[in-house]
Amino acid sequence: MKITVNGKRINTDVVTAFQLRNQIGNEDDIVIFNGYQIEEDKKLVENDTLSIITKGAMVNSDELESMLMARHTPNVHKKIKKGKVAIAGLGGLGSNIAIMLARTGIGEVLLVDFDIVEPSNLNRQCYNISHLGMPKTEALKQQIKEINPYIEVQIKTVKVTIDNVYELFNGYDIICEAFDKPEAKSTLVNVALEEMDDVKIVAASGMAGYGSSNIIKTINPMKRLYVCGDLQSEAKIGQGLMAPRVNICAGHQANMILRLLLGINDI
Repeated sequence: MKITVNGKRINTDVVTAFQLRNQIGNEDDIVIFNGYQIEEDKKLVENDTLSIITKGAMVNSDELESMLMARHTPNVHKKIKKGKVAIAGLGGLGSNIAIMLARTGIGEVLLVDFDIVEPSNLNRQCYNISHLGMPKTEALKQQIKEINPYIEVQIKTVKVTIDNVYELFNGYDIICEAFDKPEAKSTLVNVALEEMDDVKIVAASGMAGYGSSNIIKTINPMKRLYVCGDLQSEAKIGQGLMAPRVNICAGHQANMILRLLLGINDI
């Protein structure tokens, strides 16, 4: 019987998943069987996929790849791994989206922001006190490498302007617009739609305050443009940006990006 174990095809006469685990590892190892972590033994059949992982230990590139593939199913993971996504703005939206995409196993991500991490960012952005004073690009790259060191991470510590949109983002499948200011949002979206024929844009509008989670949604107002948010709750005096709704909106954007990478254009 041929099965895949930790990314490698093997021939085995072993009958069950736990018997195989005990043969190549130990009883405490985690077993992911066809994408699901099992607590009870399962009978093996031809073409099953297993990841057998030692608790608390770092795995090599092949083993991590196999584990992600097992979690996401092979065909899904292969598409995600080919994905190239650019994230413009690494604040509450962009930093959390980047981490979610990293955990999903995206192949390549471009991080663009000109700013540094400062104390007021800590209420909603994906940074720690140890990152204060660092460029957001470098702080986020460091975090991504601690989650998955095998993702290709490019950084550009510059401000996005009307003159450098094409230069920065050309060649990426998807641009994630994650700016705070409306002017910056419209500049990026308008230039990208005009100058890049194939790129898709996932933008955001309206996630300030603590209003209902259930009015944050994803819409597709025009071809190649997706917008997430409640479309009305702007940050202003008396209504700040808070972690829960910012993260909900970031989740919408990250999930839409995932769907696009998988070839699903519907919202």
